[in-house]
Amino acid sequence: MARLSGWFTRHPLWVLVIPLGLVAYFVYGGLLWNFWVSVSDWRGLVPSYSFRGFDHYARLFSDPVFWTSLKNTAILFFTIPLCILLGLGVAVLLDQGLLGSTVFRNLYLLPFALSFVVTGTIWAWMYNPTSGIINTLLRSIGLGALQGTWHTSQRTVMGSIILALVWQFSGYAALVLLAGIRSVPEVQIKAAMLEGASKFRIYRKIVFPQLRGAIATTIVVVMMYALRSFDFIWVLTGGGPGYASHTLPIMMYKEAFQATRFAYGSAIASVLLVLVLLILVPYLYRTYRRGK
Repeated sequence: MARLSGWFTRHPLWVLVIPLGLVAYFVYGGLLWNFWVSVSDWRGLVPSYSFRGFDHYARLFSDPVFWTSLKNTAILFFTIPLCILLGLGVAVLLDQGLLGSTVFRNLYLLPFALSFVVTGTIWAWMYNPTSGIINTLLRSIGLGALQGTWHTSQRTVMGSIILALVWQFSGYAALVLLAGIRSVPEVQIKAAMLEGASKFRIYRKIVFPQLRGAIATTIVVVMMYALRSFDFIWVLTGGGPGYASHTLPIMMYKEAFQATRFAYGSAIASVLLVLVLLILVPYLYRTYRRGK
């Protein structure tokens, strides 16, 4: 055992062989397999890997359901600025050290700990047109005319989804931004206070400019969760009414596992991966250059 330990000490890179092999097989191997399926003729429950070319991609870009799903996926990105603005406001309030701020912070962060399935079920109950708490509250305060079929109407379904996602992720944004505010050197704030600067000016001129890293982190995390919100949308709306809340993950699931068009579903998954990389890689590159 001592001899083996000494060998690894002299050759430390060999320790990485097993984890790198597992990552290569399960992550990059899976991505390559998905791409090969997307250019195959696999349709039905029996696997088939005969090369068909890029017919599925050509069909995809002429499919109106794909463009509707892509538009709805892009609409979900409105979750990001709403979470940041609401989270920043809450973070500033918590930074004042008000009475009960610790309890409020924990309660405000609680929705982030819930799974998408639980969140989707809760909001489906709340949006219920007849017995949901939203319409019940509107009726109780004399605003029954504002009642709506929130998650079952093509006009309001995407807004209903975004509202629920903001409720779930604004607590995380507030926590990250509060950490960013608390990381600002106190000597800078004290120097500004000695010069007679108001709190508003201190936040605007000193604190907020130093939150770029925290904001960038929040953007990436919320964006990834928004793109992965398949189970939330599936539980809340099932992609309906019609195709009104179809997103790329919903379309991929229906094509691959309901219609058993696995090659077509893999093509959708490949396009979604490319879209994520187009957003994520520039951010990672900028972060690397800034750190370097």
